[in-house]
Amino acid sequence: MSDLFIGLMSGTSLDGVDGVLADFASTPPVVSHHTTASFSPELHDELLALNSAGENELHRAALAANGLMRVYSQVVHQLLGNAGLPPDAVTAIGAHGQTVRHRPQAFDGTGYTLQLAQPALLAELTGIDVVADFRSRDVAAGGQGAPLAPFFHQAWFGRTHEATAVLNIGGISNVTLLRPETAVTGFDCGPGNALMDFMAVKHLGQPYDALGAWAATGKVNQPLLDSMLSDPYFAKPPPKSTGRDLFNIGWLENITQGHTISPTDLQATLAELTARTCAIDVMREHKQTSELVVCGGGAFNDHLMRRLQALLPGTRVVSSAKRGLPPLQVEAAAFAWLARKCMRRESLALQSTTGARGARVLGCIYPR
Repeated sequence: MSDLFIGLMSGTSLDGVDGVLADFASTPPVVSHHTTASFSPELHDELLALNSAGENELHRAALAANGLMRVYSQVVHQLLGNAGLPPDAVTAIGAHGQTVRHRPQAFDGTGYTLQLAQPALLAELTGIDVVADFRSRDVAAGGQGAPLAPFFHQAWFGRTHEATAVLNIGGISNVTLLRPETAVTGFDCGPGNALMDFMAVKHLGQPYDALGAWAATGKVNQPLLDSMLSDPYFAKPPPKSTGRDLFNIGWLENITQGHTISPTDLQATLAELTARTCAIDVMREHKQTSELVVCGGGAFNDHLMRRLQALLPGTRVVSSAKRGLPPLQVEAAAFAWLARKCMRRESLALQSTTGARGARVLGCIYPR
């Protein structure tokens, strides 16, 4: 079995697909190639719409999953072409899929998590084994199904001599807490970029607020921020996870009722919400953190990074690029790593992160 794996990630920001080719034969592993692909406007809009109930959604979800796999396939072939490798040089693809619902432990005590994917089609299109559906086994075992990256964060960013935290700011933000000689823990903090991106699309006509420059010109509305911070999710102890099921446009519209605020100040307040909730979680759960390593699209938001540093004065706040893995490669590399774990039938003891009842092998294998 080769130690070459491909990881594919499309997150709640809905900004497209990141793909990496990773070689786990060396220590630390090497990400040799990275590429991205954007969604067409039609696919983006359909994936976003499928986060909410709608007419004929089973049919629409099936077709959207097919379309998503075609984008995934493009990324795979681009990676292979850039590396000059045939498909059979790669052991497997770790394909996350697109989360459209995430309700662990809800309704019947087990709940569910749903990532749109059609792994069989991806195997057909690439000629490579595909590992997908990583989260469902954890949910079946009583876990949150998220976050799954903390053990990869430990393998890549963990240090034996100091406490480190890894903060991924995608559509939703999640943090991993790494302490020497202590079990790794991690959980979702709350909204990351998703609500800020909505505001940028609506008021700037741009997919995101580049560098956080727009937010930096606004003023935080403290009463509104206090209302946002009063959401019960933020007070819940970990393990916990969330998504667009909670932090969506409806949530934003409800929370802003009764507040008169300009779009610019609302953007500043949303940025502060992301920074504040992440910083509070780090301080509450991990007071001795020496370094906060930030990945995901939020690592490019200079305003957000400045706010995190101001809120965590005793902690070094750095981009994951400073630690050897650029921000947009981290999550994709994590799913390459998880695919390798699945192919080797290696279980992960996720009790401390997701609350699952015990160690489980995560993922389903679709042979080429």
